[in-house]
Amino acid sequence: MKEQFIRTQALIGKDKMEKLYGSSVIIFGIGGVGGYVAEALARAGVGRLDLVDDDKISISNINRQIIATFDTVGEYKVDVMKKRILSINPECDVRTYRVFYLPSTKDMFDLSSYDYVVDAIDTVKGKLEIIENAYDLGIPVISSMGAGNKSDPSMFEVSDIYKTSVCPLAKVIRSECRKRGIKKLKVVYSKEKPVKPVEQITDGADDSDTRLPGVKKGRKDVPGSLSFVPSAAGLVIASQVVKDLIK
Repeated sequence: MKEQFIRTQALIGKDKMEKLYGSSVIIFGIGGVGGYVAEALARAGVGRLDLVDDDKISISNINRQIIATFDTVGEYKVDVMKKRILSINPECDVRTYRVFYLPSTKDMFDLSSYDYVVDAIDTVKGKLEIIENAYDLGIPVISSMGAGNKSDPSMFEVSDIYKTSVCPLAKVIRSECRKRGIKKLKVVYSKEKPVKPVEQITDGADDSDTRLPGVKKGRKDVPGSLSFVPSAAGLVIASQVVKDLIK
């Protein structure tokens, strides 16, 4: 028994612990949600974690992303997350990809080689590519719906996409999945109505005091976020992944 996992093994048993050691999970998006997914899976003892994200850490990430500190600003998220995972479990096989998952990059990844796929990105096109690819291959996938402009972490739940309500992103994904013939999709979402920000944040297109560093120029829908909301969504996702891996 590996000493850092003795309390986990005490709860789930040796056989299921071995399943976690032998499991491989790919996480798309190492931000506010995905970073906590990676952290929790590393602490659970998952043996291989592949991290996919082309972003670097910015100061505006510090309020909600587990790897974001003033010491890590400017570094690639996947590199910082890998270092953190290996400090938790040096035996974990961590592979990093400094890319965004898009139609032009999807051939870089053979999703059939993983036991589980986690979608924690925030672009609809990329999410749908991940979901459809995993679905066609029969690989378990869980997708994160909207966590921005939310304030109540207790509202997150695991559901099928066709049973979701309220969440605007879930509505879009639900419609697109139906068009693609995707019969089911496990998601984590919140029924909390989005909170209207009391201050408007710009996208960096001008030099105003509310300019947001690290957000791509041209984005008009920059959401507000609280430290405990995306983290809650990430931990719910991780718990579901572990549950499915050891069943």
